[in-house]
Amino acid sequence: MVVSYKKLWKLLIDRDMKKKDLAELAGISSFTISKMSAGNNVTVEVLGKICKALNCTLDDIMEFVEK
Repeated sequence: MVVSYKKLWKLLIDRDMKKKDLAELAGISSFTISKMSAGNNVTVEVLGKICKALNCTLDDIMEFVEK
């Protein structure tokens, strides 16, 4: 199984935000956003910062999908 962040990217579109806006709001680096864009794993701490910044839960920003 792999992690998909499609839900996060859709949420950003719905909120009229860019990835750069998310990085600033959540206090994470553009490198981390790039890792997520490529479907790579990030730490739970990063996911927590994103959820706090967007006032959402993990289910709102990610999901596990079969390869």
